[in-house]
Amino acid sequence: MTDTTPDTTPNTASDRSAREYPDRPWVGVGVIVWRGDRLLLIRRGRAPRLGQWSLPGGAQGVGETVFEAAAREVLEETGLTVAPLEVLTVVDAISRDDAGAVRYHYTLVEVAAEWTAGEAIAMDDALEVRWADVEEAVALVPWDETDRVIRLAAARRSRTGHSGR
Repeated sequence: MTDTTPDTTPNTASDRSAREYPDRPWVGVGVIVWRGDRLLLIRRGRAPRLGQWSLPGGAQGVGETVFEAAAREVLEETGLTVAPLEVLTVVDAISRDDAGAVRYHYTLVEVAAEWTAGEAIAMDDALEVRWADVEEAVALVPWDETDRVIRLAAARRSRTGHSGR
């Protein structure tokens, strides 16, 4: 007898095949992790944006919710445990090569989260990690969309009066 039970094991997104020159967009999460009035940044260890400061995050796996993917990616990249709070926005991240072909295409769901436990260390896809206030963070990130997302998260946090731990 054949087992017809669907496999609900989340894909850990470790298969990086077809990310470069993909035939479809990849769904990813970016996570704005707050600890008090500071947010977490990582220096990216993989393309696209290799070596640049950014928000932690990565590809959503099959069977994972956006919040599950956000918590997993932060844990894998930094060793931190976080509590995802809300979806802030969605960003199109499309990188083209010199000939104009799409080299990378991600649809990024940006999630706000609170730090709950752990000390940040660079793991998996991160070369470095650091906590920064909003102005430090936007000075470090080179991509305008990351700057916009950080400012959006800070404004939303300010309006709700949530100051974190």
